Amino acid sequence: MKAASKEAILALADGRVFRGRAFGAIGESTAEVVFNTAMTGYQEVLTDPSYKGQMVCMTCPEIGNVGINADDEESARVYVEGFIVREYVAQPSSWRSEMALGEYLERADVVGIEGIDTRALVRHIRTAGAQEAVISSVNFDANELVAKAKAAPGLVGRDLVKEVTTASAYEWDVADWDFAGGDRKPSKEELRNAPLVVAIDYGIKRNILRRLVATGFRVSVMPASASAAQIFALNPDGIFLSNGPADPAAVPYAAETVRGLLGRKPIFGICLGHQLLGLALGGRTYKLAFGHHGANHPVMDLRRRRIEITSQNHGFAVDAESLAGKADLSHLNLNDKTVEGLRGVGLPFFSVQYHPEASPGPHDSNYLFNRFRRLVNHFPRYGEEALDRVLAEEGGHGG
Repeated sequence: MKAASKEAILALADGRVFRGRAFGAIGESTAEVVFNTAMTGYQEVLTDPSYKGQMVCMTCPEIGNVGINADDEESARVYVEGFIVREYVAQPSSWRSEMALGEYLERADVVGIEGIDTRALVRHIRTAGAQEAVISSVNFDANELVAKAKAAPGLVGRDLVKEVTTASAYEWDVADWDFAGGDRKPSKEELRNAPLVVAIDYGIKRNILRRLVATGFRVSVMPASASAAQIFALNPDGIFLSNGPADPAAVPYAAETVRGLLGRKPIFGICLGHQLLGLALGGRTYKLAFGHHGANHPVMDLRRRRIEITSQNHGFAVDAESLAGKADLSHLNLNDKTVEGLRGVGLPFFSVQYHPEASPGPHDSNYLFNRFRRLVNHFPRYGEEALDRVLAEEGGHGG
C-alpha cells in the first residue's frame, strides 16, 4: 500500500508522542519500543527473531546508507514490528546493496518512522523504561494511539518462542560467509568426522549456526518444543541453546527440557538459552527496565579479568542470588552489574547473556565457540570435570 501522505506518529503508553515521516509500509503497528546502540548492522537487527514483539529505535542518526542484501539476513524474514530512525537514507551507496531499506520494509509489511528526535526518545526510555507504543501512518489522533498503546499486552508472560521457532528439524551445513567466496560448506568427510551438536531453536540466528559449523561441528536444529528424549534420540555430542524473544518464564516447556538435559551432555547457551539454563537450575528471571540492545556493551570475564565489548539483545535477566550454589557467575555487565554468564558447578555447561557470534558487533567473545568444542571433546573422558579441564587449559585466574 502506497502512502498518500508521508506523515507518521509514534505514541507511547505513558502519553509521550513523536511526530515524523513514514517510510516502509504504510499502516499501524503496536509493540514494545526499545533502542539499539549499534552503529552498523541494521539489517541483522531487523531479521533477528529475538526482536519479535518489539519495535526498534536506532541511536545511530543515519540508517539505510548501505541498503539491503540477502547475505546479511539473520533469518528468512523481518521480525521487528516497527522501525524508528532519525534520518532514513533512501539512496544507499554500497556495491553490495540490492534494494533500499524502505522497499525492504514495505515488502515485509513493516511500518517505519523517520525524522523524530531519537535522542529524546532514547533518553525518555532510559528514564521511563521500555513500554508499549504504536507507530501509525494511517491514524494521526494522538489520544487514540496512546489509548491503544496502554491497552496492548506487554512482553511479560507472553510465549513468543512458538512464533519464531522452526516447525520441523533440519540439518545446517554452512560455515562462515566471506566476501571472496560467499558461504563455505565443509566437505562430506569433514562433516562425517565432526561431533554432532543439537541446536535447539528458540529463535536462532543464521550466524550462530555458521559459527558452530566453522568451529568444527555437525549441526542438527530442532524446534523449541523438542523433548529431552527426542534430542537424546539423535545421540548428540553436545547441545546448544539459542537466543530467542520475550519472557523466558513464559516458556516452561523449554526449561523443563533443559532440566532433562543437564549433566548428560555438554551444553552451551546464549541469550534466552542462558536464561532457560538459569530457570532449569531452579533460579529466577526478571524484566530489565529497558534491556540491553546494541554492539558496545562492556562485560567482565571474572575468571580471566578481561573486559569484552559485546553484542546484546535481551530484555530479561537471570537473578544471581536465586542461583547461589547452583552455578558460578562467570561474566558481569559493567554498566548495571547484571548477570552476563554462568558456569556449571559439577555440571558440564556454560552460558552467556550476550551474542558471541556478534552479528553485528565486535568479535571479542568468539573464543566461546572454541571453548564449547573443547568441552565436547573432553566430556567423554572427564565427564563432569570436563569444563574444569577446559578452563585450566585456557589459563587465566581461578574463580
